[in-house]
Amino acid sequence: MEPAALERFPSPGKGSGLRARRRVRPGELLYRAKPFAYVVTKEQLGSVCEHCLRRNEHLHRCSQCKVAKYCGKSCQKEAWLDHKQECRCLKSTEPNFPPDSVRLAGRIVFKLLRQSVCLSERLYSFSDLQSNIEQLSEEMKDGLRHLAHTLQLYLKAEIQDASHLPPAIDFFQIFAKVTCNCFTISNGEMQDVGVGLYPSCAPNCVIVFEGYQLLLRSVREIQIGEELTISYIESLMPTSERQKQLMRQYCFECDCVFCQNQEKDAEKLGGEEHAWKEVKDAVNEVRYPKSKEEWEQVLARFQNLLSRNTGRLPDTNIYQLKMLDCAMDACINLESWEEALSYGSRTLGPYSLYYPGFHPLRAVQLMRVGKLQYSQDMFPRALETLKQAYNIMKVTHGTDHSLMQALMEIKEQCEAIMRIQ
Repeated sequence: MEPAALERFPSPGKGSGLRARRRVRPGELLYRAKPFAYVVTKEQLGSVCEHCLRRNEHLHRCSQCKVAKYCGKSCQKEAWLDHKQECRCLKSTEPNFPPDSVRLAGRIVFKLLRQSVCLSERLYSFSDLQSNIEQLSEEMKDGLRHLAHTLQLYLKAEIQDASHLPPAIDFFQIFAKVTCNCFTISNGEMQDVGVGLYPSCAPNCVIVFEGYQLLLRSVREIQIGEELTISYIESLMPTSERQKQLMRQYCFECDCVFCQNQEKDAEKLGGEEHAWKEVKDAVNEVRYPKSKEEWEQVLARFQNLLSRNTGRLPDTNIYQLKMLDCAMDACINLESWEEALSYGSRTLGPYSLYYPGFHPLRAVQLMRVGKLQYSQDMFPRALETLKQAYNIMKVTHGTDHSLMQALMEIKEQCEAIMRIQ
């Protein structure tokens, strides 16, 4: 659907909204947007290309700042306009490195100074974005003022006196808008690789990414004039925590049926409280392990917790589920495929409970487990799992998405093996 088939309207209590101007079928691509500005997260620096965000073990670093890394000359050339001015800022602040939000805000400032417009501004421009400053708590405002001061110091190499900037470029306002409008950019397997600002009202359906491009897709039939909706935050948390995060970051309360009924809250925190609190702390302490030794430490800790909590925590407990996910990731990175499959298989029931219908996270999890079953020569089970992933992903990602192409390839390989057995 082209932006001309969508229209803006004031959504009561939420700011601007988007609604369909025609009937929409499930699985339609409603909107494709390049970010106004984006950066690689600090945790993923050196692991993914700064331009295309693809993971690559042989990246080439910028010879000036020695921070930004690229797949090759083509990506570096494409990224130069956005990197040119920040390059000097990064170099001047070493060995310190700015927070992701400060680096992103710096790129926004430079783009505003260039007065360049990206295609995603056909519906919303940067100036249209909500900041919700009047609704922010004093604590939140103090935090934004601190970030604005940090940004001023970070940009010194390029902007000696921020008071001479045009009135439209207000550092505090920029951070307020970033807080309410930025998205975490995920790779094909829904792992966070970057953060970007997309000039849009965050229309609500399902959002997936192809590189740095944001894709908005419908997951059910939408009638003419019906508002488009997505989940602003991770739904795998209790209702009270979701509402607090929504109010703190986006300044509104959600009144959907899911929140009103506090749906599935009992299952999310099932089991012994002291046990899940210990698991919650352990999961929150994991910070993107990079070496084999770090992954081994993570796995050993989770193996111990899983063993001790047998019968005390159901797999539907959200922190137990997150631990199973982390344990599977650790095993995959350590190439312990059989153990990875044992953890992954336990997640499928809870994923079906918490991500019913067409949800990209469930599709990706089914694909990961299906690939593990394939690696263990469990071809009939692998094919069944991959078919489930396919049926969801054709709606959430579409047949042209690179992840869908990879899924179809392994599914076809599985079918070919079964034909000759």
